[in-house]
Amino acid sequence: MATPSESDRDAATIVDELDQPILLFDGVCNLCNGFVRFVVQFDAAGEFLFAPLQSDVGQELSRRHNLKTEDFDSVVLVEDGEVYTKSTAVLRVCRRLDGPWPLLTPLSAVPTGISDSVYDLVAENRYRVFGKKDACPVPEPELRERFANRTFD
Repeated sequence: MATPSESDRDAATIVDELDQPILLFDGVCNLCNGFVRFVVQFDAAGEFLFAPLQSDVGQELSRRHNLKTEDFDSVVLVEDGEVYTKSTAVLRVCRRLDGPWPLLTPLSAVPTGISDSVYDLVAENRYRVFGKKDACPVPEPELRERFANRTFD
């Protein structure tokens, strides 16, 4: 029996098989796409996978974790079955990166109400300041293997 190709796999199957942290992000947001490139740069071990919130995988994970499936206002980290959003997601990612970024971990002690308020301020203005794409861009070939849904045709 032939093994299904990557393009034949549905989002539910891909999500069921995830075995590493996945970062969901607003795929049309230039700031969010920049954050993904930043994480890839400082994640030499390749611990994180990525999926735009607008993708089938992003939508499937959002539904499973009772998150919004439109009007995205946060990056989402799904790690060991737990969901982290906003500043908590960003700081949890930073603690696992190479370089100086784990030094930001003590910021987790800042009350979430304060750190999320700062996050929300940036999120509310991200399109105006950083711009946005009309559609989720296809990642560069060297990044494609880091995306949970690797079909980009």
